[in-house]
Amino acid sequence: MNRPVPRFQIVPNGAVPVRGRGLWLLIAVVWLLSLAGTWWLASRQAAPALGSVRAQLHAAEAKLQAQQRQIDTLNQRQATLARSDQISRAANNAVQSSLAERDEEIAGLRADVAFYERLVGATSQRKGLTVHSAEFSAEAGGTWHYNVVLTQNLNRGAISQGQMRLAVEGVRGGKLTTVGWDELHQKSGVPGQDYSFRYFQQLDGSVILPKDFTPQRVRVSLSGGGAPVTQSFDWTLAGNGKGE
Repeated sequence: MNRPVPRFQIVPNGAVPVRGRGLWLLIAVVWLLSLAGTWWLASRQAAPALGSVRAQLHAAEAKLQAQQRQIDTLNQRQATLARSDQISRAANNAVQSSLAERDEEIAGLRADVAFYERLVGATSQRKGLTVHSAEFSAEAGGTWHYNVVLTQNLNRGAISQGQMRLAVEGVRGGKLTTVGWDELHQKSGVPGQDYSFRYFQQLDGSVILPKDFTPQRVRVSLSGGGAPVTQSFDWTLAGNGKGE
């Protein structure tokens, strides 16, 4: 008696037919070959361009470094020139200031020479020890700077020596008052200002006037080896040489 052939067969797990296994192996090999071919073609096409890009990159970096060195050099040169210009300006200002001082000094010397020529000239009037002028100018802080010029041309070659003192006459508290040498210095026993000259000398100094005092006249007293000399000058006309 013949048995019917079953429509389904039980195949053990993992048992793949040889024909199917070869087909999958062939597909894997073809896929790997396609990847390798693609990589090879990309390398052939990209390699020349990559080398050119690298060369351009190196050239650009070298150019950048050269330009940076040039910039550093120019900056250093600019700093040097700026410093040199600053030094030149300072030196020029110093020279201009020195020239101005020399001009002022020369003007003063010329005035002294002219005064000396008038004093000892052939046509000048012969005078003994004399107060030529007395000038006052206000200073900061309330003090007064004085400039007194003494002259003599009677005894040429002789030296006049002694001491000078000042006194200022004016009004204080509605009354006539004289501010003496000590009070002008706000001290007691102040020695007179020494002088020693052949033809003329300028005496300078500073004095203090009382706050409630209005000056009107200046009296200059000279004491030395000869007879004492006293001359007065109107305060408003001090320096005009018109002593009495």
